[in-house]
Amino acid sequence: MTTLHGGCHCGKVRFEVEAAADIEADQCNCSICRMSGYPHLIVAKRDFRLRSGEEQLQTYQFGSRVARHYFCRDCGIKSFYVPRSHPDGISVNVNCLDREGVRSLRVVPFDGENWEQNIYKLSPIND
Repeated sequence: MTTLHGGCHCGKVRFEVEAAADIEADQCNCSICRMSGYPHLIVAKRDFRLRSGEEQLQTYQFGSRVARHYFCRDCGIKSFYVPRSHPDGISVNVNCLDREGVRSLRVVPFDGENWEQNIYKLSPIND
């Protein structure tokens, strides 16, 4: 495990996350992920720390209203969110991670368009 840093495009939202340097991310094809191109690294909430920009965050919810998508008010980037699949975790947008500390990245397709039939394929949060 290592500490990875990241944030939004304008830099007002910054975070850090404890994760492996060799990342396996899920590329979901549900409606919002397909449109935004968001590769997921899901971690336990305790492994995520928002360092700045809480006041910059705008929340978006849809469908079941379980997931909480956080966007920067200025640049519009969603660098993390609370996923419906793991409401006790945080999904970090791998594209928003600073490259320092990331040794490798493997992106795995996930059929989120058929979420209910495939949720078991997502990795559980390591406790």
